[in-house]
Amino acid sequence: MPVLAFLILFPFAIAFILFFLKKDSKGRSFVVISGGLAELAGSVLFAADNLMNHDMEMGTYYLKETHMTDMFIAALELCLMLLVIFLSVKYKKYYVILLSALGTLPVLYMDISGAAETTASHFKVDHLTLIMVLVVGVVGSLICIYAVGYIRDYHHHHTEFTDRSGYFLSLLFVFLGAMMGLISSDNLMWMYFFWEITSVCSFLLIGYSRTAEAVNNSFRALWMNLLGGCGFMAAIVFCIYVMEITNISQLLLFTTMPVLAIFPVAMLSFAALTKSAQMPFSRWLLGAMVAPTPTSALLHSATMVKAGVYLLLRLSPVMYETYVGTMVTAIGGFTFFAASLLAITVSDGKKVLAYSTISNLGLITAAAGCGMAEAVWAGIMLLIFHAVTKSMMFMSVGAYENSTGSRDVEDMHGMIVRYPKLAFVMTIGIFGMSVVPMGMCVAKWAALKAFIDTGNIYLILFLCFGSASTLFYWIKWLGKIFSVSKGSKRHEDTVHGSEWVAIYPLSAIAVILCLVYPFISRFSVTPYIQNAFSGSLNRLVSAATADSLLGSTDNIVAISTEDFVIMGVMLICMCILPLAMKYVNSVQERRVMSYMSGFNTGDDRSFYDSFGNERGQYLSNWYMNDIFGEKKILAACLMITAAFLVVMMGICTMGGLFL
Repeated sequence: MPVLAFLILFPFAIAFILFFLKKDSKGRSFVVISGGLAELAGSVLFAADNLMNHDMEMGTYYLKETHMTDMFIAALELCLMLLVIFLSVKYKKYYVILLSALGTLPVLYMDISGAAETTASHFKVDHLTLIMVLVVGVVGSLICIYAVGYIRDYHHHHTEFTDRSGYFLSLLFVFLGAMMGLISSDNLMWMYFFWEITSVCSFLLIGYSRTAEAVNNSFRALWMNLLGGCGFMAAIVFCIYVMEITNISQLLLFTTMPVLAIFPVAMLSFAALTKSAQMPFSRWLLGAMVAPTPTSALLHSATMVKAGVYLLLRLSPVMYETYVGTMVTAIGGFTFFAASLLAITVSDGKKVLAYSTISNLGLITAAAGCGMAEAVWAGIMLLIFHAVTKSMMFMSVGAYENSTGSRDVEDMHGMIVRYPKLAFVMTIGIFGMSVVPMGMCVAKWAALKAFIDTGNIYLILFLCFGSASTLFYWIKWLGKIFSVSKGSKRHEDTVHGSEWVAIYPLSAIAVILCLVYPFISRFSVTPYIQNAFSGSLNRLVSAATADSLLGSTDNIVAISTEDFVIMGVMLICMCILPLAMKYVNSVQERRVMSYMSGFNTGDDRSFYDSFGNERGQYLSNWYMNDIFGEKKILAACLMITAAFLVVMMGICTMGGLFL
């Protein structure tokens, strides 16, 4: 318990220090780097101790005499509400005030009246908690370290923005502390407190530059997440006053009485859908692209969006064959497919990553909604691989933007020659997201098997067509990186050392995960599933899978020895490509002149057309905007999912309240 307290409170202490270190200095850099490394080391040690020393600190924890702590939390929630009200009035976004009040005032009443006081546990540490601690502690801390050099370059290139980098770095650490509290909280009131901190912090980070676009996008993110917070609060009120429970672990005991749990599970799922930017709430995450890159990396990989899918994975056992599960799987599956199509149509690197994030979160959401053990296995694995790979990709795009002034995929032509180190890292990231046997594909393979076992035809179709679209936009990006024109030269590497300190370890972790994921499954994921689905495995998984789970801690996904051989061969082939980069770059005589539908002028950059005029060469990907671009299908996708969500929430609400 002391280590867990350190992981939660230490980032807040670092944030407090950084808030007052406004000027860029070696001292501030030292605080960020040492603080990030300490949080990283603490999370690794915490997870290792629990896994290796007979679950040393795993279990539930009840804290005595928490009345003063509850009052302190209530005071902080009131401060958050007052901050939101002040900024809403300042920017004339008055509608946000109502949502903030609806979420906060019931909390204050329950804390003051004592209705929320509990004799059950306040914190819970299990294998899923440990996985999330590693995701937040390792990936999140490295993002904070990366931000030291990035934010310096950001303000060097954007002199029009006020330098508030101390405030920015402070908010990143607040995020870490809030996420550590959220993933370890068993008490719904405490979880809600940390949930709201992440919402407000993301709002402040997105609006960092204070431009009109940033302000509008930040308030969009705020009202959507506050709306989800209202759903969270409705679930808490129902649990306390109707079900007479205060903890999420108590709610999960209702697997044999799912009707009573329908309403709170539906409300919590609604909150999770908003937090994870599932359609129709995806626009807040797309708008977050105006923020500095560390914000994007932190929101999209380790903290904000992962909070939503984490909650859905927790709730998965009580979603089996319910209307809530149907709602969650349909929204997630459709989002996966639609967002993967939309990612094809954009060339802004960060926007491609944003759509990719929304898409992959949709797949995790769909897996959680199935309410089946094997689907949850796939969802947890997707969460792990996505957190590492996507954060690395965001960092790489941010470093490239600071180096060149552009983050457009089309401007990354010949990057393998101009910026070979960044190209190498991006190649690993793209492989990790799209190529077998890298982790994301293994997890998608498992998800496909789970969806087949459910008999959900539409989920299978969403996964198959969505995966094909995903491969398409990643290969387009990879093609730009490796397309080289004659005469291309290496450019000076201006990426700061603190950025490489974060990027290189994540690149290594992305590769290592592909080799050790069977051990992750055996010692972390499968034990969690055994506990979460104990007593109901036979109705949640196929007979063969149930026998595997009950008999041992073997991998629950049916991957044969032959499959591993194929994966091994593919992994070797993948390693050959990066290793061949240097050789290909050094053998200039292997390059041939491009055919450009005309007479090449000799420099491989221009040609003579049929009229004898010299024209420059320009290679571009096909983005299909005229077929299914944002203007073509985005509005329709949002309306369809919004209508479906309203109908399903209505059914779940009526069923939960009146059945």
